[in-house]
Amino acid sequence: MREADLPTVIAIEQRAYAFPWTQGVFRDCLLANHPAWVLVEDGAIIGYAVLSVAADEAHVLNLCTAPEVQGRGHGRRLLRALMQLARGRGAHRVFLEVRPSNGPAIALYHDEGFNEIGRRPRYYPARDGREDALVMALELLPEE
Repeated sequence: MREADLPTVIAIEQRAYAFPWTQGVFRDCLLANHPAWVLVEDGAIIGYAVLSVAADEAHVLNLCTAPEVQGRGHGRRLLRALMQLARGRGAHRVFLEVRPSNGPAIALYHDEGFNEIGRRPRYYPARDGREDALVMALELLPEE
């Protein structure tokens, strides 16, 4: 992901989420040198992901595919790319937060080996106040 990609990324973010990240948040991630990738199909950005890696832990900060292409395996491709990236940067485990109301994302994370390890009360903004976050983690085993 580059600065020039941000208008397209923001447009997807706003279509996908009721409470989207701002351009400033994405820009801050780029300035902090967080690994950030876009997924391109037929020359168009259709998804993106942002990772934070510190010491031996990684944290999925954002992973999104455009609503019109969801359900086609693109999120899985992005997630697997992030796991490879985390391994390559020496991470032994990966964490993420997800809304309990986001069933498709939870199913993907479980399918890819993530386990629920906790809950952050009132973590996300919601229409009627705040929504908890499920905290999930994956141990990155050495590749065979």
